[in-house]
Amino acid sequence: MIEFSADLIVPTDPSRNVSDLLADRARETPHKALFGIPEEDRWRDVSAREFENEVIRLAKGFVAAGVRPGDKVGFLARTTYEWTLVDFALHYAGAIMVPVYETSSPEQIQWILSDSGAVALLVETAEHDQRVAEVRDRLPLLDLYWRMDEGALADLIAQGAGVEDDEIERRRHLARGDDVATIIYTSGSTGRPKGCVLTHSNFVDTAQNAARSLAEIINQPGASTVLFITTAHVFARFMSVLYIHGGVRTGHEPNTKNLVKTLGSFRPTLLLAVPRVFEKVYNSAEQKTEAEGKGAIFRRAAKVAVEHARREQEGERIGPLLAAQFRLFDKLVYGKLRDLMGGRVTYAVSGSAPLGPRLGYFFRGLGIKILEGYGLTETTAPASVNLPDRIKVGTVGPPLPGVGVRIADDGEIQVRGVNVFREYWRNPEATEEAFDGSWFRTGDLGSLDDDGYLAITGRKKEIIVTAGGKNVAPTVLEDPIRANPIVGQVVVVGDQKPFISALVTLDPEMLPAWLATHGESSDLTLEQATRSAAVQAEVQRAIDEANTRVSRAESIRAFRILPTEWTEATGHLTPKLSIKRAVIVSDFAEEIADIYSGPKDVTATVAIG
Repeated sequence: MIEFSADLIVPTDPSRNVSDLLADRARETPHKALFGIPEEDRWRDVSAREFENEVIRLAKGFVAAGVRPGDKVGFLARTTYEWTLVDFALHYAGAIMVPVYETSSPEQIQWILSDSGAVALLVETAEHDQRVAEVRDRLPLLDLYWRMDEGALADLIAQGAGVEDDEIERRRHLARGDDVATIIYTSGSTGRPKGCVLTHSNFVDTAQNAARSLAEIINQPGASTVLFITTAHVFARFMSVLYIHGGVRTGHEPNTKNLVKTLGSFRPTLLLAVPRVFEKVYNSAEQKTEAEGKGAIFRRAAKVAVEHARREQEGERIGPLLAAQFRLFDKLVYGKLRDLMGGRVTYAVSGSAPLGPRLGYFFRGLGIKILEGYGLTETTAPASVNLPDRIKVGTVGPPLPGVGVRIADDGEIQVRGVNVFREYWRNPEATEEAFDGSWFRTGDLGSLDDDGYLAITGRKKEIIVTAGGKNVAPTVLEDPIRANPIVGQVVVVGDQKPFISALVTLDPEMLPAWLATHGESSDLTLEQATRSAAVQAEVQRAIDEANTRVSRAESIRAFRILPTEWTEATGHLTPKLSIKRAVIVSDFAEEIADIYSGPKDVTATVAIG
């Protein structure tokens, strides 16, 4: 086995819990702005001391309402300032939050709350309330219930006015490092969600060591960020804790349709996103310039940015012609894209799925270093991440301090360290299956280079074995196809079939602009677009490009464009926008069967919906 481990920078302290990170920040830099809250056309700053005071007042409200130390409290809400306020108030009250994804169905809500044993639930909106109402009679343990849009937080603060400060201080110190901090349920891409028990030490040790490892980003002057991915997921949840520990000023935007406007007014230095966001930025810019008749300029600028960044990373010579072109496009193209993101972004952290070298190099050429990282709910989000002073595009970096990564004989990535969860809640069988001694079996496949940088090559359970015995990792094909501007999602299929094929959906946001610049009406419906010769040819072009990365036996020989979308609402994507492969294969079994019902020699056959 190949193994790399990184030593702790900050020693563990078993007496510390998550609340200490905020208490430290409020004591050390009481007047430092930790948050910006949107108020009409400006952002109102909230200092570390002000935030902790508000946390304490809300914690008193939870105590007065009857929340006891160790109680599980469900929380269903969007990504806002109040999310983190509630998170830390529950820590200060000694309770354990059980976050629920905002998009969860009534059945998922019922399972998470009943399995965790939640005795209280806080929701944000009437729509959330309606979903809970459908299953409320199946939640006998649920005793306390609040709605934020009905003034619940203010009411709780008023209710807790008589609780003494000493009681909150006592409660906040009850939990030690090895106690449960939260139970986060997996997104359920491969079955019923499992509750991951994350301890206080998981968050504290990982955050303290990540902050040292990424000090160049966290400690840069005026460090700030906008959170827009769901804080119910471990990725944004951990980063919000890291930002408080590091003193990074944070704004929130729950509606991604307003993201460009929010970035422009908040002007962050750091972004946290999934690869789909970076793909959207690139594709939107490409389509906008295409519509303006400047598509050729953008494509040339993108090529120069990628080549310049690649040579910079590899330490190769940047000739005078490339340097001159880079300076020109920096004025004409790159600067405008930076302005779209607020004009101050220097770093971005990308996780949840592979970004791909093209986008990594492109954004680096813009002056935005994207640090790809890797992790799961079971690893408190990060297990590895690229370092600011040594980025290897195409990898997810070396292990974080206090973390070890090894590659098993079958290629599986295994992780151990301060970030690894304790257990699956009330599921000892799944817990035992998930570990090889102290090593957590991630289920992902990867490789480590000589410097300990990890590269992800696929998902163990998703490997397709064709009828001819060829093993195919679908993500190698899917990722480059998904990068095409008109492709929404793609799933490669072919297990025990004579050849590999793919199901493709179109991106309804990007499609109209693309159609208008390719001789088609921008008003075409998704169903009409699937029959467009131009759309078919574009999808074929994306597939042909992806096929160049694999052998003929692994290549996609047929595809079907579906006149539908795959979203969280349809049940085909997880909250972090990962595909639910098993669900898709089941729901579209008829379409898959139709692909394979055609001629056996399908070299030139394309199945279109």
